[in-house]
Amino acid sequence: MGPDLQDLAGALIDAAKSAGANAADALVAKGTSVAIDVRQGKLEHAERSEGIDLGLRVLIGQKQANVSISETRADSIREMAERAVAMAREAPDDPHIGLADPDQIARDWDIAALELADPTPEPAPSALQDDAARAEAAALANDRISQVQAASAGYSSSEVFLAASNGFAGGYRRTDRGISCVAIAGCGSDMERDYDGDTRIFQSDLRTPEDIGATAASRAVDRHGASQPPTGTFPVLFDERISSSLIGHLLAAVNGAMITRGSSWLRDALGDQVLPSGLTLSEDPHRPRVSGSRPFDAEGLATRKRDIVADGMLTGWTLDLANARKLGMASTANAARGVSSPPSPTSWNINLTQGVASRDELVVQMGTGLLVTSLIGSTINPTTGDYSRGASGFWIENGKIVRPVNECTIAGNLRDMLRDIIPANDARTHLSRVVPSLLVEGMTIAGT
Repeated sequence: MGPDLQDLAGALIDAAKSAGANAADALVAKGTSVAIDVRQGKLEHAERSEGIDLGLRVLIGQKQANVSISETRADSIREMAERAVAMAREAPDDPHIGLADPDQIARDWDIAALELADPTPEPAPSALQDDAARAEAAALANDRISQVQAASAGYSSSEVFLAASNGFAGGYRRTDRGISCVAIAGCGSDMERDYDGDTRIFQSDLRTPEDIGATAASRAVDRHGASQPPTGTFPVLFDERISSSLIGHLLAAVNGAMITRGSSWLRDALGDQVLPSGLTLSEDPHRPRVSGSRPFDAEGLATRKRDIVADGMLTGWTLDLANARKLGMASTANAARGVSSPPSPTSWNINLTQGVASRDELVVQMGTGLLVTSLIGSTINPTTGDYSRGASGFWIENGKIVRPVNECTIAGNLRDMLRDIIPANDARTHLSRVVPSLLVEGMTIAGT
């Protein structure tokens, strides 16, 4: 048995107070991970890691400093706290930092209801190797697959505990189990690759290796023989696999840190229409068996459901305590942090209203245009929302897929793109970001 995480967090707080801190919070993270790679039916790489990390933030007046170590000895904790206090005394004043008031912190939560950890035993390395080998074999069973670039399986388990001098203390455990496969069709300069994978908290929810390998192969074969699309302005349909990236740009733009810096393309859009009427973008950190769920944030505030966009209208920012104070608002309990950094705002589980049409029906509706299944690189101007990315996928003519395409660029402005999106009904509901395929009715495509 290793050291108790709660005891370590308490020792960090006590050491900070003894060293002269007015306030402090501590994060202790302990994790185990196993990763297996298979090639040509044989074990290619196996890796296991275990570790514990301690992070301490100390506050002296309106100054703060953050330090971290991977050592649990009492003298190391004492030296860590003394170093943090010395650093804080030299830091600049920030009138907005500070812990939550005692009446703000979470007091009661039902961690069991979130189902963040699978109670079944850690899988043996041989079981992970078998999963990877089965996925590879399923991909190679497709006679148009020339090779499998990667077939992998992994497992991780992590525990975190957060404590603060304002009286907050709480922690939880997470697990993840995953399988992935990357298949290649063709040879030489005529090669095309694609992938499939699945990651779940509960091993029993995981798709079969055979399904993952066969899907990766089918996708790679479908992309074989790709050529460039024509240049012009056409509808662009973002496949469900990559459509959440569009919503991710919106989430980044409503992040409180971007707003306080004045560097967001939505900085003046509070209360404005940013999505079509009828669409709501909601956040729910309490969905069971989902990776973005948590009972409290990194500042000990109780997480809660909220609408970021309601009926197309932007309702608020994503805030931690410091950025909320800068804006004269209340935190939305969206603080996240690592052991080596102070809290900053982020988003939890996201859900976008699904449409009534299937992806195939949207393909028919768009007539002639581009179905994007893969995005490459990124040129996004966070201040203006100008958008440009490399893309590949399939060319649509007369409402039908006619050929695979690659080596093209799609461009537009996020404000215009998102305000006119049309959602399909194909979102995978077990993901942390539940976003269906999204049709943008007019974008610039640079191809041949």
